[in-house]
Amino acid sequence: MPASTTESETQGPAPAALRVAVVADSDTRWKWGALTARRLAPAGREVRLEGRLLRGRATPTPRQLAEVGVGSDSLREVGAVEFLREAADEPYDVVVLALVGGGVQAMLHGLRHAWGARTAGRRPVVVTGYVGIVYEKLADGLLLRHGADLVLANSRQDADRFRAVYEGVGADAGAVTEVALPFLGGEPYRGGSGDRPYTVVFAAQPSVPESRKDRMHVLERLVRHARRHPEREVLLKLRSRPGEQTTHIEELPYQKLVRGLEPPANFRLIYGHMGEVLDRTDLLVTVSSTAALESLHRRIPTAVLTDLGVREALGNHHFTGSGVLTSFDDLDAGRLPVPDEGWLARQGVAADGDYAHAFDAARNRLAALLESPGLPPLDPYYTLRTASGYLPGVLARHHLAPDGAPLPGAPAGDRAPGPLRRAVRETARGAYRHGVQRVAPLIRRLGEL
Repeated sequence: MPASTTESETQGPAPAALRVAVVADSDTRWKWGALTARRLAPAGREVRLEGRLLRGRATPTPRQLAEVGVGSDSLREVGAVEFLREAADEPYDVVVLALVGGGVQAMLHGLRHAWGARTAGRRPVVVTGYVGIVYEKLADGLLLRHGADLVLANSRQDADRFRAVYEGVGADAGAVTEVALPFLGGEPYRGGSGDRPYTVVFAAQPSVPESRKDRMHVLERLVRHARRHPEREVLLKLRSRPGEQTTHIEELPYQKLVRGLEPPANFRLIYGHMGEVLDRTDLLVTVSSTAALESLHRRIPTAVLTDLGVREALGNHHFTGSGVLTSFDDLDAGRLPVPDEGWLARQGVAADGDYAHAFDAARNRLAALLESPGLPPLDPYYTLRTASGYLPGVLARHHLAPDGAPLPGAPAGDRAPGPLRRAVRETARGAYRHGVQRVAPLIRRLGEL
């Protein structure tokens, strides 16, 4: 009598793990890239996530990476040329470029050059996108990202804008794919808990607002709100500690500005994972942070401030039509904004079940590309023909020639840095941060005298 066939034998061997390289240049972009990679994996495919942190001014510290809370199978710092040499040989299935626009453009040209010798078009699928709200440099950032196989848009509104930009310059818009922010989630807000105080959280941003005057206004109003409502807990959620850098430069950390204000006991500065902070939030306040979208997705009362105006420079103009624009005067008086449901749906943050399918289209497109017998060479819009006065400078910042080849003398990064090199690098980073946070503001103030 023949042996019985097991279920695993009937189904055949499990598909191999999807090998994904995520190249990121800051803590927030690492979070976006790593979570995006996991959400894009086709059904039934496990992901082997290999993180590569691009060496630069915003390379995240171990503390920042721990706060992000996204693990990987491997994680190390690399230079641009070092990664390109690795990518030429490693059998990655997908490369996620979680970088600023110039970094994406450099990698696209560098990867095109690195993969040029591959036969039959067998190369990894290249994915890129944005970590959050796109409120400035729309055309510039998008055209620097053109050429990837998938350019992810975090909402229906962004997808429409992205396609319009590409089509407007005669570039192929087929790579634009609508998804949603990959870090939305958590339990929906169901009202305050009786075992803790009503909690107001202000989500700080490194560069918005920028001036000392504006940042002091926000800080003083938060302290005033805490004094006016002693029964509440008012928390200022910070992105980084002094000396650390994120996506944007922070010249005037709130940790230093708060000295001398003598805030009440119910006002505190905090760090931590944003999702965990939102678990105890009853009102989220911000100028224009992406945290507002996380909060709105969970139906937490959310306020985007108008105190400093509704301006493109602040990014809060993105929230026009949302219903959540409000002022500290309104919040002090207990008036809470009511979000517009249509606006929420266009932003991909409506917590009505649609989010579970937000990545279906991108996942299907990735699966089709992975199954393709061959992919054409990467084809960025910017070339020496279309941008002869712009592209060479963008690539040179990453030690690449206009054709994507490493420049002579480019750092290879073939060996791990020794103690002396690490010490010199940290000293250089410290000097840069000191110049940004101490010297530059002083020179600016002297120039205003």
